[in-house]
Amino acid sequence: MATYLDRIAEFHRARASADGRAWVEREVRAPRLEARAAFEKETISVIAEVKKQSPSAGVIADIQPDEQASRYIDNGAAAISVLTDGPHFGGSLDDLRQVTAVAEGRVAVLRKDFTVCENDVLDAADNGANIVLLIATILTDGELTDLSQLAVKTGLLPLFEVHDVNELRRVEAVDAALIGVNQRDLHTFTIDSQRAAMVRSEARSNALFVCESGLKTVGDVQNAADNGFDAVLVGEALMRAGDGLPDLLGAMSSIRKPK
Repeated sequence: MATYLDRIAEFHRARASADGRAWVEREVRAPRLEARAAFEKETISVIAEVKKQSPSAGVIADIQPDEQASRYIDNGAAAISVLTDGPHFGGSLDDLRQVTAVAEGRVAVLRKDFTVCENDVLDAADNGANIVLLIATILTDGELTDLSQLAVKTGLLPLFEVHDVNELRRVEAVDAALIGVNQRDLHTFTIDSQRAAMVRSEARSNALFVCESGLKTVGDVQNAADNGFDAVLVGEALMRAGDGLPDLLGAMSSIRKPK
C-alpha cells in the first residue's frame, strides 16, 4: 500500500522529469560553512523548523519565515530547517532565501524537501542552504550515492533520513556522516520513539544522529538525548509556541548529552 510519502515522492519525480534544466551545466556552490560543527556540542542541538503546514496537521502557523528564523537564532537554535515543498507543506524556495539571508552564516540552514534529482540538490545550494535532505525510503542505492556525492561536491552536508535498520545499513554504505531517524511510522503515522531508539542503537559508524518527528516537549528531547541522539528536529511545537518560544527552545537547547 502506498504511503503518503510515496505519493509525495511521485509528485516530485514527475516535476523533476518536467524540469528542462541541464544540471551538469550548472556551476553552483553552497555558502561556505562547517555545518557538521552545529551537531558536535556538549548539549543537544536543536534544528528549529520553519513549517507552515503539513498533510497531517493542516495549517500550523501563519508566519513570516525570516521573522521566525530570527526568533529561532536569538533563542539558541543550532540550525534551522526550512520546508520548501509547496503543494503539501506550504513552503517555497523563497522561504529558504529569506531564512538564509537572516542566518548570514551564523547557523546552518537545512533545505527540507523531497530531493529526487540533481537539480534539487543544486537548488538547495543555489538558494543558500548548507544541508540537504536525502530520504532513503524514496531513493535507490544509486541515487543515494550520486546525490550525496553531488551534495558534497557542491559544499552541502547531506542529512540522510531513515526509518528502520535496513535503511540505516543502506546509508552507512555510502558513508553517511549525518543521519536522521524519523520516529513517524509511515503506515500508521504514529510516533514510536522506542523504534527510533532501537535504530539508533544499531549504528555501526561514527555518524552524528538527529531524532526527527513528534518531539513536542522538553521531556521528548531529553529522551532523545538519553537514547544517543546528537540533535533533534523540532517543528510544530516551536511554530505553535508563540510567546512561549524562548522558554521552550531555551530549555530544549540546554539539555546535555550523556558522556
